[in-house]
Amino acid sequence: MRNYEVTFIVDPTLSNDEIKSTAKTYVDQISGAGTIVHNNEIGLRQLAYPIKNKNTGIYTCVEFEVPNGAVIDELELAMRRDERILRFLSVKLDKYGVKYNEDKRAGKIGTIVRKKKVVEEDRRDNRRRNNKRRPNNKSGNKPQAKPAAENTAAK
Repeated sequence: MRNYEVTFIVDPTLSNDEIKSTAKTYVDQISGAGTIVHNNEIGLRQLAYPIKNKNTGIYTCVEFEVPNGAVIDELELAMRRDERILRFLSVKLDKYGVKYNEDKRAGKIGTIVRKKKVVEEDRRDNRRRNNKRRPNNKSGNKPQAKPAAENTAAK
């Protein structure tokens, strides 16, 4: 079995029912030829550049397995003819791409680890330490040396 991934962008000016039926049409075409591993409806995204005077699009990504690549030609031809599809990209996945997608779905890749919030007491301690290190000169100019007491007494 060969693994593929197809990402396509649907015109956002269509109604919700038309958008879903467009995506379902291609998903059904793929499932008729092979098995769908994962269907990711990404949703509305900003485009990098305008396509057919549109600045946004509805993204859908389908990962699937087929015995041979003949379905790709039929799928791409149908997408080229369909005016509701702004762009599409078909990619053959190697073993590393399949592993990456599995890890991403499992949450091993792309998760954000948040830092622990600093307690207010720790912030106060840091401010005290920082104030000791910095001179208290807000103007940015170097402080002028004070005249010696001996020179002022002699005048």
